[in-house]
Amino acid sequence: MPEMPEVETIRKTLAPHIEGRRITKVDLRLDRLVKVPADAANFVSRLEGRRVESLSRRGKYLCFQLDGAGDIFIVHLRMTGQLYFSADGSTDRKYTRLALSLDNGSALLFADLRTLGALYLVTPAEIPLIKGLHTLGPEPLTEAFTEEYLKNYLSARQTKIKSLLLDQSAIAGLGNIYADEALFLAGIHPERKAKTLSDKEIHRLYKAVNKVIGDGIADGGTTFSDYRDAHGESGHHQENLNAYQRTGKPCKGCGTAIQRLVIGGRSAHFCPRCQK
Repeated sequence: MPEMPEVETIRKTLAPHIEGRRITKVDLRLDRLVKVPADAANFVSRLEGRRVESLSRRGKYLCFQLDGAGDIFIVHLRMTGQLYFSADGSTDRKYTRLALSLDNGSALLFADLRTLGALYLVTPAEIPLIKGLHTLGPEPLTEAFTEEYLKNYLSARQTKIKSLLLDQSAIAGLGNIYADEALFLAGIHPERKAKTLSDKEIHRLYKAVNKVIGDGIADGGTTFSDYRDAHGESGHHQENLNAYQRTGKPCKGCGTAIQRLVIGGRSAHFCPRCQK
């Protein structure tokens, strides 16, 4: 599933093409992907003819601010969702579920192989209807995500640190890849209880979370299978990973074989020596 660096890369590559453009035609090919409003026909009629004022991101959600009544078109890619910019206006890309024709002859396509993505068209007052968006915690690399916030959040929790890092209400945007990488850089075992971390360990973890997110964005995201940016290009952060999906390979720090275990139904990759 694309994590925050991947979604931010899509936003950065898509924004110059979509901002200021008017949607001249909405071709919705799979009604059930529309979660709000309940009526897919309402979604189409409200979206058609609108101009995209800006494109922002919150956690793993892409938010298209529209002109007029203040509606927001929101896309959640989930596991296999992809957003593509089609310069020539072609809409025949495989697995396209939504095609938005634009006023300059180009198009924006939402493709989704497994059809797990979600589309929303809401007013600001309706944001709470999108539970996963409404309850997001602060994001790395923002003023709201401070070391003091992280310390206070961890201090009373018995949750294993890997599971807590995946909790979007705690820290928005982290997933398996970047949680594993942050714990590796911080030298913290993924099964450690959050409240047992020392101030020094929390400091290292805070720095590590920001670093892995920043590095992921700088590398254009991580591509193992489905993720592509708005131009259809793969990311290359997978070339710089230290722990994630490196089971059995030597640790880049000490040479010990990277191990894998399952925590809360999710895999965790770590070095048993560097992350005691």
